[in-house]
Amino acid sequence: MSRVRPLFSAFGIEIEYMIVDRETLAVLPVADRLLAAAAGREGAADVDMGKLTWSNELVNHVLEMKVSQPAPSLSGLAATFAAHVAKADTLLAPFGGRLMPTGAHPLMDPPAETVLWPHEHGEIYRTFDAIFDCKGHGWSNLQSMHVNLPFRGDEEFGRLHAAIRVLLPIMPALAASTPILDGKFTGFLDARMDRYSHNADRVPSVMGAVIPEAVFSEQEYRDRILAPLYRDIAPMDPQGVLQDEFLNARGAIARFDRSTIEIRVLDTQECPAADLALAGVVVAALKGLVEERWSTFEEQKAWDTRELADILAMTTKNAGRTPVPPKYARLFGVYAPSNIPARVIWRRLALSSLPDMDFDPDWEKSLAVMVDQSSLARRILAAVDSDYRPRTIRQVYGRLCDCLAGNEPFHVGLTGAPYYL
Repeated sequence: MSRVRPLFSAFGIEIEYMIVDRETLAVLPVADRLLAAAAGREGAADVDMGKLTWSNELVNHVLEMKVSQPAPSLSGLAATFAAHVAKADTLLAPFGGRLMPTGAHPLMDPPAETVLWPHEHGEIYRTFDAIFDCKGHGWSNLQSMHVNLPFRGDEEFGRLHAAIRVLLPIMPALAASTPILDGKFTGFLDARMDRYSHNADRVPSVMGAVIPEAVFSEQEYRDRILAPLYRDIAPMDPQGVLQDEFLNARGAIARFDRSTIEIRVLDTQECPAADLALAGVVVAALKGLVEERWSTFEEQKAWDTRELADILAMTTKNAGRTPVPPKYARLFGVYAPSNIPARVIWRRLALSSLPDMDFDPDWEKSLAVMVDQSSLARRILAAVDSDYRPRTIRQVYGRLCDCLAGNEPFHVGLTGAPYYL
């Protein structure tokens, strides 16, 4: 998104997937071989595959797919991503691999299995590793969908940043897909976000409170967010390798080089239809906030970062069941005398946004499951049904791989009823 575009006029979607062994589902660090096969040359890091570009990530078992150019609409992208998943699976077949969805591998042992990307941009990854030790779940075992939204000038930046800040805390209520790490329930429905929030503890200014600070102009952002993290990282990065906007690890980051804000708290779902349905609802909610449909710009700006971060910490743990205070619910036009579950807010947002959404029929089944039933994390727990033997976990995640291949939502039967909502 190098050209400056007005609010909600284009969308940049990036989705990360794990590469796993087709039979055992163990992580398979062959992203470099996959990209080489796609590009027809060794060492390829970004491969233009038409509507989507395939790219490497920090670790060699993760593949990123992203739109090659900003999309004027989210509608139609689910089918595009699904077609590219099929292409990737075909190219992975000779290596005995396939793609796996969700935001984290449930059985990966990061200290033993992490393989950093060895080619282009390797210096950046090696620098991150030297400073933060990237052989942990918060670095090497996490996959997400990034939603990039454009702004034009300070006024639009401020309004978009205010809206994103107040919506971020309840995004995991819908998006959580990572209840299991190291072969057991972590106690968090969004364990990816829990681990991610601590991956830069050595340099706290890199992550902040995950929720960005209450800044609403480019200069204020540079002064209060970017300058401190560049200063704090400098003694550990004497070559200046990380002196760039990508160092900022907050849950949403401003990219002034391309005039966008990138949302980073959304776990990868089970299939592109679910990912894009999630993106559609999030974008519709943000549009309503920017238009002051339920609360004013001033009311949104007034929210304290710590208060928002506290709600985010709760949804990271409990997803849709998280009780949120009435004052927060009023931001979205939901009035209640006491705390209400975050899922109620999302149902209201989804229902109120549907008439104005550029709705893609491919989203329908996934959106119904996500909003009316539960987050993917709860469906995974229902399917595992308290049996955390590796065999059972592999069976469940094998089904999730099939959902990805078929672009279908993940359903559980009646045994999962206690986990719903």
